[in-house]
Amino acid sequence: MEESSPRMTGGTREAPVNISPAVAAHAEGEEIEVLESTDVLPVAPEEVYDAENSGFISTEQFRDLLATHGSELDPHKLEVLLALADGNADGKICYQDFVNLMSNKRSNSFRRAILQGSRQLKGCSLRDEVGLGLSQRLVRHVAYETLPREVDRKWYFDSYTYCPPPWFILAITIAEVAVFMYYGIQLDRLVLQVSSPSFLKSPLPYHPQLRSQAWRYFSYVFMHTGIEHLSLNMAMQLLVGVPLEMVHGALRIGLIYVCGVLAGSLAVSVTDMTAPVVGSSGGVYALVSAHLANVVMNWSGMKCQFKLFRMAMALVCMSVEFGRAVWLRFYPPAFPPCPNPSFVAHLGGVLVGLTLGVVVLQNYEQRLQEQSLFWIFFCVYTLFVLCAVFWNVFAYSLLDVRIPPAP
Repeated sequence: MEESSPRMTGGTREAPVNISPAVAAHAEGEEIEVLESTDVLPVAPEEVYDAENSGFISTEQFRDLLATHGSELDPHKLEVLLALADGNADGKICYQDFVNLMSNKRSNSFRRAILQGSRQLKGCSLRDEVGLGLSQRLVRHVAYETLPREVDRKWYFDSYTYCPPPWFILAITIAEVAVFMYYGIQLDRLVLQVSSPSFLKSPLPYHPQLRSQAWRYFSYVFMHTGIEHLSLNMAMQLLVGVPLEMVHGALRIGLIYVCGVLAGSLAVSVTDMTAPVVGSSGGVYALVSAHLANVVMNWSGMKCQFKLFRMAMALVCMSVEFGRAVWLRFYPPAFPPCPNPSFVAHLGGVLVGLTLGVVVLQNYEQRLQEQSLFWIFFCVYTLFVLCAVFWNVFAYSLLDVRIPPAP
């Protein structure tokens, strides 16, 4: 047994070196209450649970302890502990597994044990919970919107604390709206801003003549062609991005979003070499397409209400926004010979979402570095970025592309 665990022999217990694991708060969002291990699972004097000091006790003894003293535990964590007891193939429970659960940590071995014992968790659906507050109902709704397995939904429901909040999507949305309003006032135009001769003079949009300014491959997300463009992107970004970030965290969602943004501008520089790029469609389409693909792949497990209707509405919004971009691309430009912004960035975002994005969202709580498929798609994406960079350096001169002058 590790040094931090108490020794349980012959009805006596040596004083632990460190504080024992935390007992989980119940689902109403109370703070974790740290109790001494003697208060959580007292030891009967006539029993010997770990006489050899091995760090393990049998699953039968563990279940007996839970049956006797488990009333102090949160009901959901009690279910997970019972699943752990039934799921261990070796018939033993490690003390550290108990510590990880009580301190809201999931090791790989613990996760596998939970999955093996998931039959214990399927008997009581999270949807049957009653007496929940508004914030708890929101968390439960998000769990059913994004996670296909009941065991993961229960774990997410128990462990989510709104800290940190979904800051990435909210921050980038606020920044995009603020920049749009700034240029709307400056150009005195909110609809079809792209028709203003001064629209592309900003240091933010991607322009093929200025492709050596590397920040433009990312900063173009803050410029939109008009309020109709901004509204559709913001609606999809908030309705899909915020729930995904609440479940998967800012790191994963930020990775998908940024990769979609970069892929969008690079795809335009390779396939539509004379066109500029504006708008956040690359990142938005990466998130939406990854989420829709994840729903389709786990259709039977997704228990969200009206999932077919929601998918249809998402596809309609994507189609409308993409159709608007295609129409605008071939609309007579405001400042010839420079064409209007390209629509190819949408397709770059979709490709990122259907490959890298699906892998990132597919396995809840599994570390990205442990997913072999993630590294395959990440390497493919990196190879695409490198090829696109070389294309931007050499292809324009080799193909003698007539680039429109900078605005």
